[in-house]
Amino acid sequence: MKVAKSESRRLLAGRGPERLDKPQHGIEEILQLKRNLLFSMLALVAAALMPLAASCQIAPERAPAVERPGPNYKWQAFAGYAYTSLNQVNQSRYGLEGVNASITRDFGRYFGVTAEGTDYFKALKAGNPVKATVTQVLVGPVVHVDLFWHLSGFGRGLLGGEHTGGASEVPNISFAGGGGGGMEYSRGPRWAVRAYGDKILSSFVEDPNHLGYSPHMHSNARAGVGVVYKF
Repeated sequence: MKVAKSESRRLLAGRGPERLDKPQHGIEEILQLKRNLLFSMLALVAAALMPLAASCQIAPERAPAVERPGPNYKWQAFAGYAYTSLNQVNQSRYGLEGVNASITRDFGRYFGVTAEGTDYFKALKAGNPVKATVTQVLVGPVVHVDLFWHLSGFGRGLLGGEHTGGASEVPNISFAGGGGGGMEYSRGPRWAVRAYGDKILSSFVEDPNHLGYSPHMHSNARAGVGVVYKF
């Protein structure tokens, strides 16, 4: 009877029966936590994919430009100053100087064949017993090598003949040969400056008045500098 009266009082006061709010509030909190967790996972996935998407948008690097090879010249012409010692002439104190000229046919970048002629006609200083001259004609293979910047080198072997004049040598012509090398400084696609040195062997009579004219082997050091033109 008391329960009915209290319920009727609530209805008269404008209040309905008490609702069970506590269980509903718990469910809403769980749903809110799940939504927050889902949003967090989506944000992490998006953050992980952003660098990949950005890298896909970056333009690929261009391949480095291939350097075009320079002109392929097959011939080299050289001319310049030349010096040689004079060991085949007895009591000679000074060597000879003159001119050297050569032509080289290159077969590729590193190998070629060269032919040269040299005329030594003047003593470096006065004091030699005779006014000797030396003429050489030599041919042989040459090998080129690139060093750095505009500098390159070469090595060569030479074989041919040598003539000694003005010294009463008998015989005055001999086989000659040797080897050496040098360096070149490029001044453009066609021009270069060359310096070289080598040693040439020859066989002449040491004393023309010696009975039997017995020849003796001599080695003369050579050096020179000049200009190269490629074509």
